[in-house]
Amino acid sequence: MQRGKGLLTDHNFMVSRAAKAKEEQGLRSFFAYRDLGIAKATHGAFGAHVIRAKERVDQPMEPHRHDLGFQMVYILKGRCSFWYEGQGEFGLEAGDCVYQPPGIVHRLVSCSDDCEILEVLMPAEFETETVEEKA
Repeated sequence: MQRGKGLLTDHNFMVSRAAKAKEEQGLRSFFAYRDLGIAKATHGAFGAHVIRAKERVDQPMEPHRHDLGFQMVYILKGRCSFWYEGQGEFGLEAGDCVYQPPGIVHRLVSCSDDCEILEVLMPAEFETETVEEKA
């Protein structure tokens, strides 16, 4: 059901309170993930979480890609560096934002121990594929 141009109405209102937030283990063991409740409110159409570094990362991750329609990364705190296929490496700090097109190969190169990232996804559940590095 739609109301207005392109607006879905089967989504639920929700509020995610920081004081009641619980962090969980997610895709990467060196990060803690706080689900913001968007997946539940949108029946899985979208997802959003805050990713907090549990430790400093100095070793690059393996290159990988996600089966997603939308992925946006916004740096809330600290610093990190990502490499993107065809684009190169980017050092990011608080206030920086990256839109990762669907299927782009990327990897985390490093992050500070105080790094916090907001990530917004479509859909909420997705597959991750490790990709062999090209010589």
